[in-house]
Amino acid sequence: VQLQASGGGLVQAGGSLRLSCVISGSILRIGYTGWYRQAPGKQRELVARISSGGDIIYDDSVKGRFTISRDLPKNSVFLQMNSLKPEDTAVYYCNAGVRSFYPYSADEVDYWGQGTLVTVSS
Repeated sequence: VQLQASGGGLVQAGGSLRLSCVISGSILRIGYTGWYRQAPGKQRELVARISSGGDIIYDDSVKGRFTISRDLPKNSVFLQMNSLKPEDTAVYYCNAGVRSFYPYSADEVDYWGQGTLVTVSS
């Protein structure tokens, strides 16, 4: 199973970006999906997450500005980011819990994408 994130780039403060993450491989079932970010010199932190049951949570710093969504038939996860601020600058990582055919996994296994850089200029 592999996660491929894309959509990062350079944007001015107040602008928007849409991140995409495609999950590929011998997928049996996608459970939880989420986006995390890591700014220089800081620890990786949760941005937004959709649980296996569909519940959505956001970090307080992005509530009202970011929207997470997913298209499970297309094995894709998205993060719409509006009203971007310089403090949103970070590498953004997609994350998912996936059951696979091969190697077979009875439970969800945690996978990470390679990250996509978002830079917001003031």
